[in-house]
Amino acid sequence: MKTDTMQIKITGRHVTVTDAIKGYALKKIEAIGIDFPRIIDAHVILDVEKYRHCCEVVLVCNNHIHIEAEEESDNMYASIDLCVDKLARQMRKYKTKIQRHHRHRKHPVMHVEKHILSADGLAEHEEAEPKVIHKETFALKPMYPDEAVLQLELSPRQFLVFLNPQTEQVNVLYRRKAGNYGLIEANVPR
Repeated sequence: MKTDTMQIKITGRHVTVTDAIKGYALKKIEAIGIDFPRIIDAHVILDVEKYRHCCEVVLVCNNHIHIEAEEESDNMYASIDLCVDKLARQMRKYKTKIQRHHRHRKHPVMHVEKHILSADGLAEHEEAEPKVIHKETFALKPMYPDEAVLQLELSPRQFLVFLNPQTEQVNVLYRRKAGNYGLIEANVPR
């Protein structure tokens, strides 16, 4: 099944997946997708062996990140709950790791303003200058490019402006159409 943000596949091994179980699993996996929007695919594998009900979930996220969890109990609904809770903990761990890493940086945070220019009316008045229609301030957090990729993975934004502590220059990391990332390194003369 395809949702707005991810493709979810549910497979049953040694068990017929009922509509009730399928709906329950879909609801739980979609809830993870709300908190962590960079999930592309989710594969839920439900298995029954005698009295053991197993649930295994494999999440495929942007940047080729795979997160897997497996839990078992005596009830399929409980197994799904335990597995989804385990996945949520792993996702929070990634997010916390990124956030903690930034707090221990020695470089100060700088602020940069963003201006969006409008080209409205340029066809009619070619001599007219573009005007600023939106202004936004960004905090330049010191981080390495690999950390910036992880940060952008967890963000709904299309780009991330950061200060590279190795070069002490402003960098912009942006999403490319193919799912990869581009890096712009500003070379400011001193």
